[in-house]
Amino acid sequence: MHRTVFTTPVVNTLLRGFSIAYLKLTGWRVEGALPEVARKSVLIAAPHTSNWDLPYTLMVAFALRLNIYWMGKQSIFKAPFGGLMRWLGGIPVNRAQSSNLVAASADAIRAADGPLQLIVPPEGTRSKTRYWKTGFYYIALGAQVPIVMAYMDYATKRSGLGPLFEPTGDMDADMAAIKAFYAPFKGKNADQFENVT
Repeated sequence: MHRTVFTTPVVNTLLRGFSIAYLKLTGWRVEGALPEVARKSVLIAAPHTSNWDLPYTLMVAFALRLNIYWMGKQSIFKAPFGGLMRWLGGIPVNRAQSSNLVAASADAIRAADGPLQLIVPPEGTRSKTRYWKTGFYYIALGAQVPIVMAYMDYATKRSGLGPLFEPTGDMDADMAAIKAFYAPFKGKNADQFENVT
């Protein structure tokens, strides 16, 4: 995987200090810690309903000392900001041609020399949606890594890492359990996350 702000010395330290201070000043509480067994993992990013999710996610990642990569639509990686988005951990996704994305992501996690947490929003979009995409589930299965149930609750200003989820292979039962965990959390635009199936 490419070099990011999370693996850039000095800058990482400065941004971690800024992130912790900003989150405290604005009333956000960061919860949880990444267990050693999840140094390589897939993080669910939910609910995802606003452009504000990205800067808050980056700040929480700094506060928790994570080494994250995240997937975003290809259009936000165009000039002049493409290089910056990649440095922030972004991986462009062409939604029209994402057939091998799951396998490539699983391979990249397995091949990584050090810690790597791949953040995947199950909604796949900030727009109102009723169904979750299952890419995060199959990436975790393919890479043989746990799923970390990360959350951001704008209603209570809490964000962090919930429990680990080990995929069983019974996707229907697993997805039901995962969605039950996320039911109480509200995104910035909470109406977009209601009644997800």
